[in-house]
Amino acid sequence: MATRILFTGDSITDVRRTGQVRAMSEMLEKMGKHLMPHEVAEQTNSALGCGYPLLVASQLGCEQPGTYEILNRGISGHRVVDLDARVKADCINLKPDVLSILIGINDVWHEASMKNGVDAEKFERVYNYMLAEIIAALGDLKLILIEPFVLKGSATEEQWDFFSRETELRRQVVTKLAAKYGAALLPAQKLFSEAEARSCSSDWLADGVHPTPGGHWMLAQAWLELFRSISK
Repeated sequence: MATRILFTGDSITDVRRTGQVRAMSEMLEKMGKHLMPHEVAEQTNSALGCGYPLLVASQLGCEQPGTYEILNRGISGHRVVDLDARVKADCINLKPDVLSILIGINDVWHEASMKNGVDAEKFERVYNYMLAEIIAALGDLKLILIEPFVLKGSATEEQWDFFSRETELRRQVVTKLAAKYGAALLPAQKLFSEAEARSCSSDWLADGVHPTPGGHWMLAQAWLELFRSISK
C-alpha cells in the first residue's frame, strides 16, 4: 500500500487546487454524475495545484513510482481557525501517514487588511488543540510543520513592521509546537530570508507572501530533504 502524504494549509499550499477541483466537479456534473461530497473528493484527489506539493509529488513519483500517494487540502485564504474547523474531514478522515502543515500568514494578513486575523495567543491555542486531536486520532503519523514566512513586498511593505513582528510571533509558536509534538520543522523564514540576500525578495515571493515558481521549487527541495531525513 502506498504511503499517503497529505499537504494542508492556505493559498501557499492551494495554488489553484480548489479551482481545479471546481472545474473537475463541474465536468462530472455535466457527465451526469451526481455525487455526494465525499465521492467528489475521491474523484478529485489527483488535483494538487501548481505549487510545492505538485513538485514534491513529481519528484517522489519519478524516483519511487507507486510508493507514495500525495493529497493536497490547502485552501486559499484560510487561517488556523479555518484549518481547525475542517480538520476531521480534510485530515483525520483521510488517514495520512505523513502530514505537512503550513499555516499562519493569513492570521496576520487578515488582521492587517480586514481586522479579522487571529492573534498569536489564539493561534497557539487553536494550533495546539488541533495537533493534539490529530495525533490522538492518527497515532504515530509523521508530522512536518512548516514555519509561516514573509518578506517585504507589494502586499506587505506598507505595514512591514506589523507583518514582520506578527509573523515572527507565529513562527515561534510553530517552532514550539514542533518540539512539543516531535514534529519535523521546516525553517521556511530562514530559507526565504537567505534567498532574498542572494538577489531580491520578488525573485522568491511575488508579493512578499506568495512564492514565485522559484520559491515553490526551493520550498519543495527543502521539504524533500527534511522528509528524507525522517524517513530513513
